[in-house]
Amino acid sequence: MLDYKLEDKLPVHEYGYVRLMKVTGDDEWIEYCARMSYDQRGKIETRNLLRYLLRHKHTSPFEMGDMTFEVKMPLFVARQWVRHRTCSMNEVSARYTQLPEEMFVPKVFSVQATNNKQGRGEEVPEDLQHVLHDFMADQNSESYSAYVWMLDKGVAKETAREVLNLNIYTKFIWKMNIHNLMHFMNLRLDPHAQEEIRDYAELIENLVELHFPITHEAFVDYIRDSYTCSRMEVDLIRTFFSPPETGINALDDIGKKAMTLLRGTFSIKSKELGMSKREIDAFREKFL
Repeated sequence: MLDYKLEDKLPVHEYGYVRLMKVTGDDEWIEYCARMSYDQRGKIETRNLLRYLLRHKHTSPFEMGDMTFEVKMPLFVARQWVRHRTCSMNEVSARYTQLPEEMFVPKVFSVQATNNKQGRGEEVPEDLQHVLHDFMADQNSESYSAYVWMLDKGVAKETAREVLNLNIYTKFIWKMNIHNLMHFMNLRLDPHAQEEIRDYAELIENLVELHFPITHEAFVDYIRDSYTCSRMEVDLIRTFFSPPETGINALDDIGKKAMTLLRGTFSIKSKELGMSKREIDAFREKFL
């Protein structure tokens, strides 16, 4: 659990940070809003009610709480961040102000992954790490020098900024309700998300846990660490864990089927269910 005060800057990478500016509501406030449906207090405890709501996807009460952050990050991270459109935000404008010379350089460089189109694979050799680091740092310096040169020549800020690299830092105020924050965290905490945005999402999650601990617990149990199964996956699981038809001990039978599943000998059955190789691989990734 984080030990911090409101408006503390929690550092991310060299120049970035997450800063919680304001919190509206708490777990009890979400509970109160949910109980408005019946206009009475009810007997269910706060924890049980919030878990029931999230488990059954009654999400509107979670929209009654929100959190406002000031965040600073490289532009390439911000361009992913703003894909989450159910928020309110206001970003520093390079049309009005000169951006400082603060640019992101990764500590480790990796090659393109061979198993997906957007991720990273193995790290490049150690001797090449230093070459790439120095090369990117030089590129940063050159682009920023060009930016300042154009400003000194009287070029408008909105035009001069066009020579800057995507790894220069930006910052903005970002407000989002808890329902949409859970969706943001679920996507950006995923191992497939880019590492740099995961670093920010982990801090956001810590702050949500601090101010909405019961909601966060339900988020972990029913969203972050849970899985949604397709119709084919459900059929596949039922095939392997259906009750035994003979007098064999049920636990032994289920155990044998589980071992068969773990050994990966279910490809024929999965194909019969109409599952592609990618769907089969996704099933293995969930449960094996």
